[in-house]
Amino acid sequence: MRYRTLDPNLIIDTAERLEGRVAERFPNAGLRGVAAELVSLSRDLAKAAKGLEEPIWWLRGLIIAAFVAGVLVFVFVGTILPLDRISGNDDALQSVQGIEASINTCILAVLGLLALIRTEERIKRKKVFRQLHGLRSLIHVIDMHQLTKDPAALSASFKPMAHSPARITNAADLARYLDYCSEMLSITGKIAALFAQSVNDDVVIDGVNDIENLSSNLSRKIWQKITLIENQPAAQPVPAPVPASQAAPLPRRAPKR
Repeated sequence: MRYRTLDPNLIIDTAERLEGRVAERFPNAGLRGVAAELVSLSRDLAKAAKGLEEPIWWLRGLIIAAFVAGVLVFVFVGTILPLDRISGNDDALQSVQGIEASINTCILAVLGLLALIRTEERIKRKKVFRQLHGLRSLIHVIDMHQLTKDPAALSASFKPMAHSPARITNAADLARYLDYCSEMLSITGKIAALFAQSVNDDVVIDGVNDIENLSSNLSRKIWQKITLIENQPAAQPVPAPVPASQAAPLPRRAPKR
């Protein structure tokens, strides 16, 4: 079962290692704070997803108590109905009306019981979406940090304006920065998948899929930038000056006559 389910501890370890790598290469960048927030959020959401695996015992006890109370009411009502005293048309008509009312009451009681049973799913569903809202916000924060990391800044003809943001002019650093953003987005998708693993609900699975699609689309946009960086033409090396002693002699001109 180790490779059939997501291990939240391994996801947290991956986020922590990523935060350390960002801190080593970009110690003064805002992305370091985002990576630290991702570690903190992954711990909180992993704990929340684990808690959703446990049933809500107090709610199940309430459902059982309501079911027992309903059965007792039906037993009590059944003992006072004059079903065994049918002696005339009036008594038969009243008995039929009583049976019809009992059937309607049974149907309503079953529907009410089903609604109580689904209450646990609705409570867990609200908790999941409350957690996914914070995760979605962090995904957009990550996207904001890569927004101004444009490969066009590597071009020799690029001229920053007065209000231009700070740019990374080294191709290797820029590619690594964008790669870190892509890894963060991938981790957010795995954190969201923990809730689909803990709560077997179609609505929750759809919400998790929306989070994963959002992170995948943003990551695809980042990798388009990385591809542009890799396709940048390499700078041509400037030839070293040749010493005068090794220079080829200039051809002599013929004397004018």
